[in-house]
Amino acid sequence: MVLCVFASTLSFVPVRTAEASDVTLGIIGPHEYDLPVDFKPFNVLVQYGDGNAAGSYYNSGGQRKPGEGSHTWAGMTKYVHFRTFDAIPHVGFAFELIQTESYNLSNGTNYGGLGPTIVGPAAWFKPNSHSTFGIQTFMQTNSGTRDSLTPGYWSNISSLIFDYEWKHFSFDGDAGTVVGATKHKTGEHSYSPGVVFYSNLRFSWKATKLVEPFLAFDWQNVTGTYDRTADRYLDDSNSREVALGTGIMFNIARDFSLTARYSHSVEGRDTSESNAYYIKLLYLWP
Repeated sequence: MVLCVFASTLSFVPVRTAEASDVTLGIIGPHEYDLPVDFKPFNVLVQYGDGNAAGSYYNSGGQRKPGEGSHTWAGMTKYVHFRTFDAIPHVGFAFELIQTESYNLSNGTNYGGLGPTIVGPAAWFKPNSHSTFGIQTFMQTNSGTRDSLTPGYWSNISSLIFDYEWKHFSFDGDAGTVVGATKHKTGEHSYSPGVVFYSNLRFSWKATKLVEPFLAFDWQNVTGTYDRTADRYLDDSNSREVALGTGIMFNIARDFSLTARYSHSVEGRDTSESNAYYIKLLYLWP
């Protein structure tokens, strides 16, 4: 079962400003880090999609307030090469190239396009036959087809990853940070984006070989944005969010799987709510 599910690891939505919703790496599913070692090289193509209909927001006091509303869609087309090295036994590696896509519908606006490109490696080992532990680190570019679809600065997304498998249950997740470079734009102030801290946990029940229901927990905290030109932090730029969700994974074949999930914010501050749905299609080949 591992081969039809583990290749969906190392994915995340583009980093956004403190005012936006969608927890970093919130797109992951069950078995996301259920990774093998000592395998032959192979390739994976994954298409991710998620939509968020945010009708409310959380203010600086943590109260949920009705907002003007927006509906966004995001996608990622990802190619991954998995391999091992004879000189480093019992350790797995993955190298990824991801192109993000985005579409926004709100307040009379209607636009979309390509977002940043994301590249980077991951490495992991297995402390025992039932568990996996590793690290992943990626660089995200600062460009896209529209300025509004990109953060406008280079950033690094790094996290520790883990997985533990029981006979009928699975538990995996990650914990990490996003650190961005200073954003410069001619004629405007320069800003240092807040550091993002995040964690994503997934607990699944192996109901059958085909169907696997799961629960999701996502947390994110973003420190304040610093205006380097004015030498001060922006007001209400420190945000946080906690979201809970439920979903189901279909292990359709050894080389093909489908995962769907719904999540909603349960707590937040200075962020629009998450009212989001996610889908993932995975195809694996030698």
